[in-house]
Amino acid sequence: MPNQEIIMNSERHVSLFRNGRNQAVRIPREFELEGTEAIIRKEGARLIIEPIGPRHRLLALLAGWAPLQEAFPEIADPPPEPEDVF
Repeated sequence: MPNQEIIMNSERHVSLFRNGRNQAVRIPREFELEGTEAIIRKEGARLIIEPIGPRHRLLALLAGWAPLQEAFPEIADPPPEPEDVF
């Protein structure tokens, strides 16, 4: 995969086309994303496309968990014993 810094400073003119009822764009090779899925979001007039990586999968997993209803037990936390490091 090309260096991310090069991609961040690069731009290409691309064509938009229709694929059935969807609008699509062909992504040039130097901008290819890893994997088979991505997240797309709109910020003003911009479309941001990000590959789904481990961070997104973890967030999706955590979002599906129900919050804990039980209280955590109190745990003794005494100060550490002094140590001679010399």
